[in-house]
Amino acid sequence: MLKTLIGDYPVTRQFRTRTDRFELAQYQGSVATAFKRVVRNLEFDVAEMAIMTFLVAKAFNKPYRLLPFVVMARFQHPYLVYNSQNGELRPENLAGKRVGVRSYSVTTGAWIRGILAEDHGVDLSRIQWVTFEEAHVAEFRDPPNVQRAAAGKDINAMLLAGELDAAILGAVPTDPKLKPVIPDPEAAGKKWGEKHGAIQLNHLVGVKNTVSKAAAEEVYGLLLDSKKAAGNPPMLPHGLDANRRNLEVAIDCAWKQNMIPRRFTVEELFA
Repeated sequence: MLKTLIGDYPVTRQFRTRTDRFELAQYQGSVATAFKRVVRNLEFDVAEMAIMTFLVAKAFNKPYRLLPFVVMARFQHPYLVYNSQNGELRPENLAGKRVGVRSYSVTTGAWIRGILAEDHGVDLSRIQWVTFEEAHVAEFRDPPNVQRAAAGKDINAMLLAGELDAAILGAVPTDPKLKPVIPDPEAAGKKWGEKHGAIQLNHLVGVKNTVSKAAAEEVYGLLLDSKKAAGNPPMLPHGLDANRRNLEVAIDCAWKQNMIPRRFTVEELFA
């Protein structure tokens, strides 16, 4: 029986019924709330992980390897928002501003910082990043321009109150006052994908290094069956070849922000 942490998505729904093979973990709210249990406590044999969490964990020799199975991916452009009641805010105006993000090393935050630096020429060191919790990987250290919000503070409330100039949120807000900092984010995401020949990965599945090759192959096969049962939804590629470019771009994003000490090869992630 493999102790398993995996969220409830269309592509994982059939997989999660295999209680003969997997002891499914319980968690509160989003599955991401349990990622610290993966990389700190090493609690699971099979675990969904955010790609940046996995890369940082690898940098600190956490004993997990990837399976080439994506459970979540999206272009991140719409998730950086500002309060339009305080006037328009565009990427080129972010220097000196306070930008909230749940944790500095979260995947959406890393992708958005990469977008700001690469596509908009933003000097990330001139932004005051405000975080609300520690990194998933305990050993990770935030850069010096990161400040922790006071205990009990809420990112949405701070944004609406003007205590933050912008914020990276986990979901596109429904509040009409909150607007995207990046103009026409859907078109910008499409352009990014065409430029890089890639998508922006969020969550994949990993296995602990103590899981045998045969058991890992069984897990992967059951995930593929589950995805097929869900109708093979788009933008969730599986297989090394289909994900090679996506992973190369993710590695590059993390490396350029000094989140990992070197550019890992794609093969290293599966070793």
